[in-house]
Amino acid sequence: MENSFGIIGGMGPMATELFYKMLIEKTDAPCDQDHMNTIILGHATMPDRTGAILSGDQKQIGHVCDLLLQDAKTLERLGCKAIGVTCNTAHYFIDKISDKVGIPFIHMIKETAAKAAGLTNGGKVGILATDGTIKTGLYQTALENEGAVPCVLDAEGQSYVMHEIYDCVKAGKPADMDMWKKIDDQLKELGCQVALLACTELSVIKADNNLPDFYLDPMEVMADKALEFMKVKTK
Repeated sequence: MENSFGIIGGMGPMATELFYKMLIEKTDAPCDQDHMNTIILGHATMPDRTGAILSGDQKQIGHVCDLLLQDAKTLERLGCKAIGVTCNTAHYFIDKISDKVGIPFIHMIKETAAKAAGLTNGGKVGILATDGTIKTGLYQTALENEGAVPCVLDAEGQSYVMHEIYDCVKAGKPADMDMWKKIDDQLKELGCQVALLACTELSVIKADNNLPDFYLDPMEVMADKALEFMKVKTK
């Protein structure tokens, strides 16, 4: 299928569904044919990205890289012009394989860091993410490169974030909003002007609970950039 946008998803499935919905809702399309051709590769059996990173095992890390590279090449062969990956943590691996693929990735982390830095004029930006994403420093580095100040929660606050991701959304359960209030309080205490929902499961929480604009959704940033890249008319 020519002139398509490829999505490597399934990490997790609810986040992938939400991203496709974003693409649809942002498109100015009076009829089906005005929407963007999209190929979604839902690789739900992809090994846990956070687990691979935290293990430090190069075989595990290499295995995830190989699987993502296979997926990207599949989308390239199918005629995709660019790829979006609906998993923040996966960008650790994408950075290792992107030069082996003939089409570009819409890099969710770099695009979001640029957007956040602009919104805060170089101020403090909170990062809500998996332990793996925090450990890699992907967002910290990207924000610093854009002139913003990255802020991460303390160990207790980070455990709350992991609870929301793994025990709630990935487990098919609603968010624990009492615990979310504790996350929100710590972000405000840190003086953050914006907080990044730097795990796609957290994007689901924003959509389900109407979180305020203080929470910037990287998937939404990626959706905007994907539509721009594919020259799709937007609302």
